[in-house]
Amino acid sequence: MSTSTTAPILPAPLATPAHPVVHDSGADTAPGVIVIDSCTSLGGTLVVHLAGEIDHYSAAPLRALLASAADDGYTGLVLDTSRVSFCDSGLLATLDWWPRHGRRLRLANRSPAVQRLLNAAAAAARPPGRPGRLTHGSVS
Repeated sequence: MSTSTTAPILPAPLATPAHPVVHDSGADTAPGVIVIDSCTSLGGTLVVHLAGEIDHYSAAPLRALLASAADDGYTGLVLDTSRVSFCDSGLLATLDWWPRHGRRLRLANRSPAVQRLLNAAAAAARPPGRPGRLTHGSVS
């Protein structure tokens, strides 16, 4: 009679579970919260009131809404940003394609956060040495 023994597949030191490594980059990874407060239409123009924070991730509902509106034939967009408390280039990226194909865009009631973003974008696009500021009536 013979007996066989089975050796463990992994040696004992490798078989023990490794402790999880926690890496804290220091950055807040939670996406901002954007609220499409209301959305109405006036003929071929969509009027959207936003509230909250807008970044690349939180702008997804707005991107979806605008894509759907463009597919439905809307050619105008009035975006009320008076209740936007934070925004970054995610807002600009979301709105960048709307004016193509003859569609119109108007930013109404700009919050201080939106105005700062527009001023920074205008300054970055302006040749050095040329002062300027987007005014409340400017279309961007």
